[in-house]
Amino acid sequence: MRGPHNIWRLIRTGATFERTGAMREVLVALNAPPRLRLAAHVLGWPFRWLGLRGDPLLPPVTRALTALGPAYIKFGQILSTRPDVVGHEMALQLQVLQDKLAPFPTATARAMIEEEFGRPVDTLYAEFSDSIAAASIAQVHKARRADTGEQVAVKVLRPRILQAFRTDIDAFYFAAQTIEWLLPATRRLRPTDVIAHFESVVMGELDLRLEAAAASEFAANTAVDSGFTVPRVIWPLSGRNVMTQSWAEGIPLSDLEAIHAAGHDAPALGTRILQLFLRHALRDGCFHGDMHQGNLKVAPSGEIVALDFGIMGRIDEYTRRVYAEILFGFIRRDYRRVAEVHFEAGYVPGDRDLDEFARALRSVGEPIFGMDASRISMAKLLQYLFEVTERFGMETRTELILLQRTMVVVEGVSRSLNPQINIWEVARPVVEEYIRENLGPRAAVRDLWRTVVVLSRYGPRLPDLVEQQLLRDTPPPPPPASRSPAWPLAWMAMGAALAGLGVWVGTLI
Repeated sequence: MRGPHNIWRLIRTGATFERTGAMREVLVALNAPPRLRLAAHVLGWPFRWLGLRGDPLLPPVTRALTALGPAYIKFGQILSTRPDVVGHEMALQLQVLQDKLAPFPTATARAMIEEEFGRPVDTLYAEFSDSIAAASIAQVHKARRADTGEQVAVKVLRPRILQAFRTDIDAFYFAAQTIEWLLPATRRLRPTDVIAHFESVVMGELDLRLEAAAASEFAANTAVDSGFTVPRVIWPLSGRNVMTQSWAEGIPLSDLEAIHAAGHDAPALGTRILQLFLRHALRDGCFHGDMHQGNLKVAPSGEIVALDFGIMGRIDEYTRRVYAEILFGFIRRDYRRVAEVHFEAGYVPGDRDLDEFARALRSVGEPIFGMDASRISMAKLLQYLFEVTERFGMETRTELILLQRTMVVVEGVSRSLNPQINIWEVARPVVEEYIRENLGPRAAVRDLWRTVVVLSRYGPRLPDLVEQQLLRDTPPPPPPASRSPAWPLAWMAMGAALAGLGVWVGTLI
């Protein structure tokens, strides 16, 4: 039953894309080969009359996605993070996709809240407004707590949204597998993995407890950041389908006229946003993955307020170091070091020529550094970098794609506040600080100390662990007459490590 159902969903999708004029734009953006174009038109053109009309005032692709519903709108947003898949022009169009739908009735939202907490809404909130913002997955209401009188924002999932997404995701998997079968060359872009990434993001957003946890973690990580704040999660009024946060008053960053009228320093805000994003990514390994103007406000105090934590990016410590070295290499125009980092991290196959790759990277960086400040663009750098790495066989890395895409979005936000901003000059102090803290002698000492800590924690157990492993493969020996305690050997090992650390530090001094 699933196969025919998925085929019908794809036919309806193709018909809608044909009817709205989006099919041609998508195929051109993907530079689709003839077989894929033929398959797309076969799915779409004969059934064009079955397609949804959408809003004729919207651009074709946006019109098609909004007509097909929440899952398609969200998928369009996720694809905006994959310029390597859809191309940079299409990615930019998808970034401005207005994730807005007609709100569902307030009575439905109230019923969902009552079901979530088992209490009447009026006992939880003294005031509860109609929807003030409606998106593909949830909508937001302004309210006032009944117990404290605090003004809050209440986010409520759309009813039956989980079932709707599961149905569409199943069809997306079917489409990705079909594309991989028809076009083996697309496997480098890993279409099925793209859908898996989409599924993981969406499933996280469909449980508001996870978004509340992400908001809480992000607030804790950024508590020391001057001029930046995250609304507080109100846990007693948050659950799977409902999330309540403190109300954040402020001017949307998209309203430049209001920002200037309020007396805020727009260029300083642009610099702060870019540096904060880099600091969150490099220092914490946890960054806001959707930092467009709609999710950022300027509070009356001048603080930047972040909203909507459904998409959060995470990168491990090793990847952070690699990414920082790549950025630092470009900032210093040390293209050979950038090439070496790609090889050391395994991003580029080891059988490729290092010097040739370094020359290709120089062809990426030098034209951009020759531009004046208003034209220096991270987006252009990443566009060229994608082309080069594809030529040298670099596989797609989802976590870096999200980081790079968000950096492009943040650049756009910063440049809207200050068209003359020099991206490299603003980024340099943050990247240099990270390099100094994490790739210098102090970082090496810290890494060695972590090794010592691990040895101190597990050292006393090492002889027993080794013995247990040996016992799995050999018959048990007769019990010894006496047995020395395990701990002296472990502490001797740790002592040797400490001695080595002391010698190494001495060479630095």
